[in-house]
Amino acid sequence: MKSTEQRAKLQSQIWKIADDVRGSVDGWDFKQYVLGTLFYRFISENFTNYMEGGDENINYAELDDDVITPEIKEDAIKTKGYFIYPSQLFCNIAKTANTNESLNTDLAEIFSSIENSANGYPSEKDIKGLFADFDTTSSRLGNTVKDKNRRLAAVIKGIERLDFGDFYNSHIDLFGDAYEFLISNYAANAGKSGGEFFTPQSVSKLLAKLVMLRKTSINKIYDPACGSGSLLLQAKKQFDEHIIEEGFFGQEINHTTYNLARMNMFLHNINYDKFNIALGDTLLNPQLKDEKPFDAIVSNPPYSVKWIGKDDPTLINDERFAPAGVLPPKSKADFAFILHALHYLSSKGRAAIVTFPGIFYRGGTEQKIRKYLIDNNFVETVISLAPNLFFGTSIAVNILVLSKHKNDNKTQFIDASGEEFYKKATNNNILEDEHIDKIIEIFDKKEDINHVAKMVDYDEIVKNGYNLSVSSYVEMKDTREKIDINKLNAEIKETVAKIDKLRAEIDKIIAEIEVGE
Repeated sequence: MKSTEQRAKLQSQIWKIADDVRGSVDGWDFKQYVLGTLFYRFISENFTNYMEGGDENINYAELDDDVITPEIKEDAIKTKGYFIYPSQLFCNIAKTANTNESLNTDLAEIFSSIENSANGYPSEKDIKGLFADFDTTSSRLGNTVKDKNRRLAAVIKGIERLDFGDFYNSHIDLFGDAYEFLISNYAANAGKSGGEFFTPQSVSKLLAKLVMLRKTSINKIYDPACGSGSLLLQAKKQFDEHIIEEGFFGQEINHTTYNLARMNMFLHNINYDKFNIALGDTLLNPQLKDEKPFDAIVSNPPYSVKWIGKDDPTLINDERFAPAGVLPPKSKADFAFILHALHYLSSKGRAAIVTFPGIFYRGGTEQKIRKYLIDNNFVETVISLAPNLFFGTSIAVNILVLSKHKNDNKTQFIDASGEEFYKKATNNNILEDEHIDKIIEIFDKKEDINHVAKMVDYDEIVKNGYNLSVSSYVEMKDTREKIDINKLNAEIKETVAKIDKLRAEIDKIIAEIEVGE
């Protein structure tokens, strides 16, 4: 079976499991159990593959836990970041899932054991709390232990039936793809809340290509509002692993989504020592100060979220915000994320950030921040995308590309909102590869294209009050029908003449009728 067919079949099966098993439980609430079970199977098979080391004579799942020496366990934890005993493997739990009357408590103990195995090791912060949202005692699963176990068993047996093929060949990619498929479907069905933690893969791919364009290598890549990690993982998919030398970094404020991001890293076979996903408020409590600067930054921060702003007088002295001289408004933290990203960007780096269009034309402190960005030549490009690309919103978003190594004082504006830049779909519009490639080519060439792209001098932007809206510089194509006024007047004159002649003939007929009477 071709890989595309295998993926399609897997995706169809996995969504059916997710939808059928949850019953009356809300899909958004139930997602943790499907995603968590998929993750549990992945790390079990990943760990088994490591322990067997390609030796066909070893079947790790059939070994007794007693044969594991402390030395074997320690060595595995140092390499993989965690440890799973044979009896704790997904395949062994799945065997008796339907008849195990203590399934829910057994799972809780196993997940706790896996997490605790990393205690005292460098991987501890990456493993700790991974299963926190997989609450096997939750009333969401049912009111009785029997109900909980029945639903847990159904999920486990459903995930067990999925055919991921040989682990070494296609297994890893298929696991990661299945996971992202589930996340994207949950996001699509959850409306606004889903869109806040998942960026559509097509947009993620565009951002990754923008920041990596013409780069032979980068030190590391960072997302200050990483959600489930989809933006970071697109960078991995687009390029050979060696090009990102030190790994993948991100911070996320939502605990559940933070766990999803860490699971997502493992599912894409990024080992614990190659990623660092931190939990916390990026604006008020940035966790990765010691990791900066980054050669590549990608982000889709929350739109117009409220923050403390000027109510905290110390923030104006923060090294991220101080250079601009003002703080973004309390009601709209968009530029706070942008200034944060700029500060974390290396001198040879590039950042691509999904933004709400309003930040490019509003006045007040936002205009002053735009002035700071333009006066210091940090804005490389502003791209307007098609509407309805994101889950839960039909807004036509923009992408702001920041750079600290521009070789001129011009800013590029690209209007990629036309029909030649997206495919219309039932629920959301889609950026296909051909559309992404077209945008990247325009971005790379930095040439003027009528109704699509324009390179704008610094003086013109200043004259325009530091307005950075694409529509202020790229003239929209006039699709209205062109009318030849002289020809139209001639046709009207001819029509009026015909009407006058017709009226005269009608009057004559009426007069003849009246005489006859």
